[in-house]
Amino acid sequence: MREIATDKAPKAIGPYSQAIDAGALVFLSGQIALDPATGQLRSGGIRAQAAQVLANIDAVLAGAGLARRNVVKTTVFLADMADFAALNEAYAEFFGDVRPARSTVQAAALPRGALVEIEAVASRA
Repeated sequence: MREIATDKAPKAIGPYSQAIDAGALVFLSGQIALDPATGQLRSGGIRAQAAQVLANIDAVLAGAGLARRNVVKTTVFLADMADFAALNEAYAEFFGDVRPARSTVQAAALPRGALVEIEAVASRA
């Protein structure tokens, strides 16, 4: 196993890695809408936060030599399930026609008061 770390995505805010390369699969830790340049949570509501989360995922994938087309599974954590439709719009724009398997759950709270967190699994196959 090999740790993936890039300065193009927010540094981990706890004792974990941005991602772990396990050979055929790469496991991305949950990303929230932290701006990697400032370390601050992006404002602007669920659409803005979802866009930042997905940009962070892109950056971690690139650090592993992968792209969004390699993502096979995501888990989405929402602070409020009422944001489900808006999240789906941003998610669909990001992934286009190739959409990974996904689970979406409402969480009681997310780090730093984030509205959304997304973790992913990508495949080298």
